[in-house]
Amino acid sequence: MVSNKRSSTGASPSKYQTRTTSSRSTYVLAGVAIIAVAALVIGGVIWNSNRDKGGVDEAVLSQNAALIIGDAAAPRTIDVFEDFSCPVCKEFEQQSGQAIGQAITDGKLRIRYHMLNFLDKRSASGDYSSRAAGAAQCVGEAGDKDVFLKFHSALFAAQPEEGGDTDLSNTDLARIAGEQGANAATQKCITDGASLETAKNAADESENQLSKATGGQVGTPTVLSAGAPVNGILDGTGWLDKLLAQKDGS
Repeated sequence: MVSNKRSSTGASPSKYQTRTTSSRSTYVLAGVAIIAVAALVIGGVIWNSNRDKGGVDEAVLSQNAALIIGDAAAPRTIDVFEDFSCPVCKEFEQQSGQAIGQAITDGKLRIRYHMLNFLDKRSASGDYSSRAAGAAQCVGEAGDKDVFLKFHSALFAAQPEEGGDTDLSNTDLARIAGEQGANAATQKCITDGASLETAKNAADESENQLSKATGGQVGTPTVLSAGAPVNGILDGTGWLDKLLAQKDGS
């Protein structure tokens, strides 16, 4: 059974430190072998306890995706890891969301979305990332891929300020889902938080797989292709053009 234990629990303020990984601020978690240390990158970095060794498990990635969108016969499958509280993920969505959607429509891309939740404690409610991931899970379970993509974009557009005084309630999340075409049953699922625990479990295991792919240091947003991180995802859509232009096995 997947564990929901978070490495930041009980960490003292003195263990917080700044960690920069690129010219843009990304949200990073790094594994250490003995003790887990909490740290901040623009208000949101934690250190994870050492994860299981070994390579990425494709079956697990598939199982723990909030939704898999695109033709199974598409030449490329990617895994996208995001946190609905992450401002840099919002930037990624603004830059690449439309291009990703078009590649899916064109049959060139299959995508597995993984919604993480390590920024829960940076939200006013203390669990916004998890609740938003649970809402996405409800929408994904309904099986309407167009609604999921619209809802995914809408949540980033309505993203609460990190570390702010307010965030979105379940009722707010359900209303946004309804505005994107989610049916009454899906909206009730969101309002009731019916898929919250499923989303938390999926986030934990997806995070574990991402840790394996990155050697223990994981962050959002991250894109994996064939189990390896894709570079340049915050520099426009060139990363996607390059990926789609690759021949099989390249």
